Amino acid sequence: MDTITLWAPAKINLTLAVTGKRPDGYHTLVSVMQAVDLCDRVTVTRRAQPGIALTLSDPALPADERNTAWRAAEVFARETGCSAGVEIAVEKHIPQQAGMAGGSADAAGVLCALNRLAGEPCTVDELCRMGAQIGADVPFCVRGGCALAEGIGERLTPLAGLPDCTLVVVKPPVGVSTAEAYRRVDAAAGAGVPDAAAMQRALAAGDLSGVGQALGNVFESAMALPEVAAIRAAMAAYQPLGSLMTGSGSAVFALFEDESAAALCAAALGEQGQVYLCHPTPAGPQE
Repeated sequence: MDTITLWAPAKINLTLAVTGKRPDGYHTLVSVMQAVDLCDRVTVTRRAQPGIALTLSDPALPADERNTAWRAAEVFARETGCSAGVEIAVEKHIPQQAGMAGGSADAAGVLCALNRLAGEPCTVDELCRMGAQIGADVPFCVRGGCALAEGIGERLTPLAGLPDCTLVVVKPPVGVSTAEAYRRVDAAAGAGVPDAAAMQRALAAGDLSGVGQALGNVFESAMALPEVAAIRAAMAAYQPLGSLMTGSGSAVFALFEDESAAALCAAALGEQGQVYLCHPTPAGPQE
């Protein structure tokens, strides 16, 4: 096999709290993350020529060493000695500057694809350690499912995933600078820390209503984006079990037990930005 295509899932944060800042500048966090079936399509092909060739469906994105997919290929080659040339094609579907780990998903897709092409010499744990060299969310994106993330995001404890439900995700036109988001969180340290333990209890019980009540993200209150507030207000008219901004923003999701109600909500919010209907998924990158 010389080519493999994987679908690399996005993530949402059901809870997200910043717990500190390390001397190297990285922030530590506690977050309950869930993979969802909004995916980028990652195709990796071995080639005779040495080096890396990267193409992207979005020409605005860098197709060089600045891209996480490119860096994933570099890290895999360095860590495994599998230095054959590769072509990588990424078809983007996960919105950018959304807090949904689109770049991390692409890196995870490349790592998993290269591992399969090489005959799976690496364990998932080893791929996660490689992923941590690329970005804080990459280890989670390799594993997928649902997990409690700690440290800078590299320490993962698997959790029971979201019960069967439908998510409406809206990405408003406004983007968020991650650096600015962390600056604002630092300035508001200790304000409104979400209860990750309550979220874990709700997930373990399969209690979707409890999940909705336990949703929380320190970045949402710190950023106070009017677009996010407007989206959540519009979502509320359709009585979701809960809604929240994910990551450092700016995408917002709402939880629905009833798919038809979710579809009505999604149809009504079309003018607020990019709208997606998706579902929790139990795995990382898959064919």
